Amino acid sequence: MAKSEIYAGICGFKTIVHAASSDRRQVRLKVESQCPDVLRIRKRLEALTLDAWAEVGPCDKPDRSKKSQVMDLCGELPHFACPVPAGIFKALEVAAGLALPRDVTIRVSRDDDEKG
Repeated sequence: MAKSEIYAGICGFKTIVHAASSDRRQVRLKVESQCPDVLRIRKRLEALTLDAWAEVGPCDKPDRSKKSQVMDLCGELPHFACPVPAGIFKALEVAAGLALPRDVTIRVSRDDDEKG
């Protein structure tokens, strides 16, 4: 099982995504969130059995023409910069053995806030 803990930023909402796969291909999700928008799509995300290769595929053969069930549902989230979809994909990759578990970081600041 893989887990992503997503701290979304200024909204203050935390989302935890558990992803499990018994065959390293078909993945099921379990989502916990404080965000009302994520909670609105949670049941539909959890009802899916996701083919990890169809959702993210191997990194050496990207195919941007394919459809993603995760992105279709996450497209309903009102904020395009929400990091929850990326966290879902990272857990899905790890559960399917397509990636190793490693933290990702997005550091956001204003250029004028940095003292050089």
